[in-house]
Amino acid sequence: MAKADETVLEHIPALRRYARSLTGDATEADDLVQESLSRALARQRKQGEKMGEIRNLRAYLFTILHNTHVDRLGERRRWSYSVPAEVLENRLARPAPQHGQLELHDLAQALQRLPEEQRQAVLLVGYEGMAYKEAADVLEVPIGTVMSRLSRGREALRRMMAGAPMTKLQKVADARRAPELRAPNLRQVR
Repeated sequence: MAKADETVLEHIPALRRYARSLTGDATEADDLVQESLSRALARQRKQGEKMGEIRNLRAYLFTILHNTHVDRLGERRRWSYSVPAEVLENRLARPAPQHGQLELHDLAQALQRLPEEQRQAVLLVGYEGMAYKEAADVLEVPIGTVMSRLSRGREALRRMMAGAPMTKLQKVADARRAPELRAPNLRQVR
């Protein structure tokens, strides 16, 4: 991937946030970003410039996004027509956004209440999207330990999010770090 392409890609999350604030709708925001990026590429080809030649690429992309939004608003005004109030009421009625924000806040608090080992496993696998093997390498534990910590952590999060009281959790020592806790090697007698 060319360096110019990378710089455009790194601005997409910010463009999406801005588009979302303009439109108030995630789907419409994605459409707006896609259309504005298409316009930017079309102008680039038409004028023969490269994205790397643009002095302030971020400002350039945001300007195109804003202008695309203004154009869409103008089109809507031209094509506006009378809609019965019942239809608008059904289409515009949305649940309050506070509930989702409160759930995120509760989840963040629940994550903080997890034992450190479980929180690390949940964040690496669940949030960062690492494979079990990668998480095991990062945490320097066997893959089974990651799976166990992840399972216990997810179950504890489910209970906390459902409002169940948190039971006392005991920290289980890692046998590799505490050799005195290892089970002796026993051979099976026939």
